[in-house]
Formats: sequence, structure tokens, C-alpha cells
Amino acid sequence: MGAELGSGMGNLFRTGRLTSIELCAGAGGLALGLEQAGFDSVLLLDNRDVACATLRANRPDWNVLHKDLLRFEPRLDLAGHREIDVLAAGLPRVKSAATASRPRGSSWELELFETTARLTVELRPRALLIENVPDLLKRDEYASSRARVTKHLEDAGYEYCWLLVDACDFGVPQHREYAVLVALRDGGIDTFTANLHPVPPAPGLTVGAVLRGSMGARGWPQAAEWAAKADGISPTIVGGSWDRGGGDLGPQGSVRAWAKFGVNGRALADDVPSADFDWDPTKGVGHMLKLTVDQVAALQGFPPSWTFEGRKTARYRQVGNATPPPFAHALGVALRTTLSAG
Repeated sequence: MGAELGSGMGNLFRTGRLTSIELCAGAGGLALGLEQAGFDSVLLLDNRDVACATLRANRPDWNVLHKDLLRFEPRLDLAGHREIDVLAAGLPRVKSAATASRPRGSSWELELFETTARLTVELRPRALLIENVPDLLKRDEYASSRARVTKHLEDAGYEYCWLLVDACDFGVPQHREYAVLVALRDGGIDTFTANLHPVPPAPGLTVGAVLRGSMGARGWPQAAEWAAKADGISPTIVGGSWDRGGGDLGPQGSVRAWAKFGVNGRALADDVPSADFDWDPTKGVGHMLKLTVDQVAALQGFPPSWTFEGRKTARYRQVGNATPPPFAHALGVALRTTLSAG
């Protein structure tokens, strides 16, 4: 397993567990899933102070570094490090051709993607895990960036694979597709893919089942009626840009999908419905439910104990852009099983 890294960090590591470093850690969904899968974090890096505050609030012992990935200097920021088992990165989402504000192939998001590959070559972890939106793998405008990344990995002797997966197949009550890049320093990629096991659909894995308890927390009598209507998994929860206005549950297609559950996807609520709330979608959006940030977090698979720092919109941005912990846990278990067998 990975040895103790850095000074004063020995108490973080427990016998039999592996080590991880995470870049662009955000609200900690990927880190939490990896922790549950048996990895102890050596370092979590993020460039947003509110995300770093969230990480520290939930795990005071984690080594959190508030820094831009492009300014990350392993020799200084990881002084004294030895072997790292997994380098994980929940990188900012690449833009589609329709929404990108910068020329194709030159975006900040792609620069971070390629920087992560170079850091992999420098740090030589036993495994690399990168997750992003499916467009990173599917769209031609990202082909040159993918090629540069995989060339770095191949030249360094890494074996790799790309996967297109949906988090709903791993215990998350939400359609949420990912492109996942996994690379292994010492081989075994077929073992990893064989160990990545989808979770059979559970009867309680619906929007209504997950949120029924919270909907009735203030005595709202229609909670059970609403939950019966919301008998399906949610559309993709979109965190949105940090550079624009308030929180909502996604673009127009998502808003229409939420409306089928009697939910107003154009805004977020400060609290769950009161006892006298009149839920009747036929009367318009004013009589539709709005979800709270904590309820959105539940649909992302975060445990109720996980808190998010900042004001409502900042909290929602963190939740909506996070990796669902159950999905991260499945990836972590597959990686841990593979590395432990190596």
C-alpha cells in the first residue's frame, strides 16, 4: 500500500487501506466514495475557497489545498511523498461546441485534462481515475486532446481504458452519464472492468422514495401522494456555471422532466413544504414543489450528514457539480480490488 506522505500525516492512514490524491475535489463526492471504498486521502486540491471550506467542515483531518491546478507544484505541495495508489480528478466539465466560449481544443477545461495526464507521468501513481461528461469521449473536437493525454500515458507505460457509464446503474436515483478514463501503471485493466459491478435496480431508488421523508418533515399531508407520482429516477442535475445567476435544476429539457414529477425545476426552495402547501400542478408553477439544496444532495447520493458551506446558490453549485458518492464508491471498489490483486 502507499506509504505515509508528507509530514504530520501518519494518523490519517489505517492499516490495509490505500492512498489517494484528488485534483479539483469540489464538494467531496468523489473523495467520499473513495474513502468508503478503502482509500485515505493524502491531498485534496481545489481552486474555490467555498469548496475547500466544505471539505474541511466534513473531514477536518483531510489535507485540503486551496490552489489552482495549473499552479500545483508536487515537489513543494507534496513534499516527502512516496508512492500514491490513486490519482483521481473530477475535472471541470468540458464545453460542447454549442456552448464553448473559447476556440475548440484550447479551453481551460482541456488544459486541466492534459495537465492531469502530465502530473500522472510525474507522480507515477499506481492508478489514474478521471471522470467528466460523455462529450469528452464522444465529440470529435476533443479527439486531439484525448490523443495527447493517452500518448502521455502510453509513453509512461500505463494501460488504460475509456468507459461510458450512467450513475443510475450504481445506486444513484438519477440519470447521470459519465466518461471515465482509468489508467493502471502495472497492468490489469481487464481486471478493473471485470470488477466494476453495476448495482441491480432497487425499489426505493426513485425520486419519491428518496425524498418522501423530507417532504413530510414539516407536516405536509400530500407527501405520500406526491411520492407516488414521483415514481422514477431524476433527470441529470446540472450544477450550472459559477459565473451566472441563481440555481435551477437544469435546461429546458430538465425542467419539463421535473414537471412530470410535479416539481418546479426553475428555482430552489429555502425549506421543504409547510403543512398548508397546496400542491396541484394543474394550477401552474406556483403550486408545484421546489426542491431544497439538501434534497438535491440526497438525489446525488450524499449522506444527510454531509454539509455544504456557503450561501444557497454556492451550495447548490457544489452539489450539482459533484460526483455522486455511490458511483465514486463503485469505481473505488473496482480500483481497490484490482490494485490489491496486483
